[in-house]
Formats: sequence, structure tokens, C-alpha cells
Amino acid sequence: MRKKWFFISIVSIIVLSGCISQQSKNNKGLTRSDIDIKQLVSDYSKGNIEDQSASINSTQLIVTNKDNSQLTYALPKDEFFVSIAPYIEQTHPCATHSLTGCRGELINTEFEVFIEDSEGNILRDEKLTSNSHGFIDLWLPRDKEYRISITQNEKKVESTFSTFESDDTCITTMKLI
Repeated sequence: MRKKWFFISIVSIIVLSGCISQQSKNNKGLTRSDIDIKQLVSDYSKGNIEDQSASINSTQLIVTNKDNSQLTYALPKDEFFVSIAPYIEQTHPCATHSLTGCRGELINTEFEVFIEDSEGNILRDEKLTSNSHGFIDLWLPRDKEYRISITQNEKKVESTFSTFESDDTCITTMKLI
């Protein structure tokens, strides 16, 4: 009787090992290291990928498929994504940016953007155009404080923000006046 149980145990271990090994092989496509995360974020932000929703927090991109399954992608360790929607009349509260759901007021609008860090290093001093959702997407160094100035025609806003892990990825409080 003991030999029978021993034999059944060995066969069970072999079968289970095969299942686990096969499951690992099947999941390899879900976590690819060859993905250009910045391009993927850009594609979601521009609406190039349909039938999925995507949000981005300070450490990861979270993609939800039509069947409600989720994929997560780690963001670069040294860069922070922030999306800013300057506005004149309409805004919405936002903390974690939805690349596929958030809508800003000023779509496809050109702005003059100036960003410097707390040490006075200039990171941006250029014209940038908001996307079709009304947001300006930026990748900036992590763990820093910034001063930003956004100008559009005669209207301007100045503010500060930071890129620490606890910070928001969506800024919708910058009213142009």
C-alpha cells in the first residue's frame, strides 16, 4: 500500500511540475522587457490603441482590457510621467492620470512651456502642443521639485510641482489668466 501511495505522489509531482512549467511559458508574453514604455504611454495618450483603458501612476502603467484583465508595466526608475491640462474655463479633479479617459479643455493647442528644477537647471523652454485630450505629457527626472510657467497667447500660469513617488501624475489645476 505504501508503494502505491509513493508512486501516486511521484506521478502527481511530475504532472504538477509540468503544469507549472507550461503556465510559466504561457505567461512570458505578459511581461516583456523589450517594450518601449514611453512609446506605449504615448500611443495610449494619442488614442492609437483602442478597446483598452490605461492609467498611469508614479510607478506603473496599468492597462485594462475589454475582458477586465489587467496588465501592468513598470515605469523607468529615473523618470516620472506627468500630464498637465492647462485650462481657461473648464477643468476636472484628477490625481492618477487616465491616458484614455481624462479630457482637458484646450485640445491641440500650442503653449510656451518653461520648466526648471529647484537648483535652477532648465529642463524645458520650448513650444509644446497639447494632445487631442487637452494634455501636455512630460517625462521628467524623478525625486525633484519643479517650477513651471505655461503661456498661451496673452494668458499665463505659474506653478510648482514635484516628481516623488507619492506625487500625482495628473495636474488639472493650472488656470491660464
